[in-house]
Amino acid sequence: MPSLVRPAVPAGLLRQLVQPTLVVEELVVRPWQDEDAPAVLAAYQDPDIRRWHARTLTDEAEARELIGTWRGRWPAETGAGWAVTRDQKLVGRIGLGNLNLVEGTGEISYWVVPAARGGAVAARVSDAVCTWMFTAVGLHRVQLDHSTGNLASCRVAEKAGFRFEGTRRGQALHEDGWHDMHLHARLAEDR
Repeated sequence: MPSLVRPAVPAGLLRQLVQPTLVVEELVVRPWQDEDAPAVLAAYQDPDIRRWHARTLTDEAEARELIGTWRGRWPAETGAGWAVTRDQKLVGRIGLGNLNLVEGTGEISYWVVPAARGGAVAARVSDAVCTWMFTAVGLHRVQLDHSTGNLASCRVAEKAGFRFEGTRRGQALHEDGWHDMHLHARLAEDR
């Protein structure tokens, strides 16, 4: 059945672009590499990362498999993932998932290792990735959701320019049960 609207982002555009490396002050936001597996495995030993992302890893093979999944999103045009480094050491992850090129939308997610928390790492790289996706790719909307119990993620959303849109009741299943989720979003014209 023919659509009455043209896709916000033409199919194939993302695949034609080279996934960028972004520099955000002292941070380098770059595509994932297999060599990141030990650092990703270590990150998922952190109780907060496990809690809010409902995932754990048991060995480097699983970490490499997860990295492969993150890397595979770009050519499949379903999302993107980047390692966030400082002085060539992994300090975080930023990802864009649930990419819908027809609607021009995606969903951002992130984590930061304990030693790098408190320096607005997630907010700064979220802002940079969104800005790039809006200007270079042509996305219209990026949303972010987090458990209502995750106050740090709420602060990240606000600092990165995401407007609060409401609470989705019982939206996500975590290890300790169903969580209500705050929904924040940023439109291309917001900043």
